[in-house]
Amino acid sequence: MRVTLDGIARSKGRYRGTAIIDESYTDADFQRMHDGGIRGVRFNFVRHLGGRPDMGFFRRTVDRVKAIGWHLILHLDAVDLPELSDTLKQVPVPMVIDHMGRVKAADGLDQPPFKVLLEWMKDDRFWVKVCGAERVSSIGPPFTDAVPFARKLLAAAPDRVLWGTDWPHPNVGRHMPNDGDLVDLFAQMAPDRALEKKILVDNPARLYGF
Repeated sequence: MRVTLDGIARSKGRYRGTAIIDESYTDADFQRMHDGGIRGVRFNFVRHLGGRPDMGFFRRTVDRVKAIGWHLILHLDAVDLPELSDTLKQVPVPMVIDHMGRVKAADGLDQPPFKVLLEWMKDDRFWVKVCGAERVSSIGPPFTDAVPFARKLLAAAPDRVLWGTDWPHPNVGRHMPNDGDLVDLFAQMAPDRALEKKILVDNPARLYGF
């Protein structure tokens, strides 16, 4: 995490960061990251990127995250949402679900994974990023079929929604997105200026402790 910590330090308090860790990280490492502006740990469950982490390691990390007042960022496949629902409901820290849970737009708003995600959003521990439209879309650029999913999530929990660029779009599928198009798409997801401010400013400030 040296590069991230250096970037945060150079920002003079304007940035926060999240970490990807392994079993080697000690309590001293966590404190060093916290002092440097890290506020969360990201876990990848996506199959084409290696699949689920060791769940014992996951649970031990949750304990550390809880002790230091951080949150988790969870990168999941859509099929993971129903399968992991009972497990994640037991996690006692805030969790940010990345890329709208990678649901498939072609499967519609009534698909079981998206229903699970909406159910999670009734719980104050769950947050969601309405980003990664290119990962949700089934029709390709400009990925407008992802917009209804974002709007549903915003309606469900406007105080626990974040947005992100996902730049430089690692492991992207068939279509490398145009970043300007993604910014324009956000305006369709949140057409109200007060809602835009909540997602882009107020919500992340609260979660990351600015």
